[in-house]
Amino acid sequence: MRPPVLPVPRARRHTLHFLHHARTAAPVHLDAEADATALLAHRAAAARPVSVVTHVVHAVGRVLARHPDANAAYAGGPRPRLVRYPWVDVKLTLDRVVDDTRVVLSSVLTDADRASRSFLQARITRLATTDPEDLPEFDGVRALRRLPHPAGRIAFAAASRTTRRHRHLGTVAVTSLGHRRVLRFFSHGGTAVTVGVGRITDRPVVRDGAVVIAPVLPLSLTFDHRVLDGAEAADVLDDLVETLGRAPTPEPPDAAR
Repeated sequence: MRPPVLPVPRARRHTLHFLHHARTAAPVHLDAEADATALLAHRAAAARPVSVVTHVVHAVGRVLARHPDANAAYAGGPRPRLVRYPWVDVKLTLDRVVDDTRVVLSSVLTDADRASRSFLQARITRLATTDPEDLPEFDGVRALRRLPHPAGRIAFAAASRTTRRHRHLGTVAVTSLGHRRVLRFFSHGGTAVTVGVGRITDRPVVRDGAVVIAPVLPLSLTFDHRVLDGAEAADVLDDLVETLGRAPTPEPPDAAR
């Protein structure tokens, strides 16, 4: 008996187009762990608690603004060029169901270097809970789904040109599998830097020479070696670990942005 051979579901066509585009990168992978004690304490005490992913997106926005060499894109061509962005747009991946198919969708959270945690949380909640077919953020995905595969690949490539790439891919990517027992994973999100978020677990750590149990947040960072080198990428990851390890700064109750 032969196994059935089925076409790739139309709902996943955008993923195939993205992977074809992303294969030209030169990804290198780093990982680290952040002490999540202060972050979880803030969540427990906050009047408007936000998710761990939102905390990470908020921190990534601030960190990338401090590292402009990493907030960039490779332009390629006969004379290789780099584009450095004056803003930080975070591409966030989401696990959704479209046409009875489980798919990865992504949306760009613009100006994440200036947005408040509560503003980011409201946007993320909307993206995660609203039917994807009703969200204008996924108009492009729906258009790719309708196109024949070769035409969709051309359309994706046109939308990913350097001058407009940040609108669709962001200037940095954040992806999470922390909802399952995944400690760390390494993904290239089509940006110079991609941050992966694992599951917080209680682990033994050393504080002031003594071993204690503390919640630890695993983080990975994949960087495109065409854009930056390992030392700068290590600085970005270290800054992110330090930022997430500190108690989050309070926000005004009426924060609108």
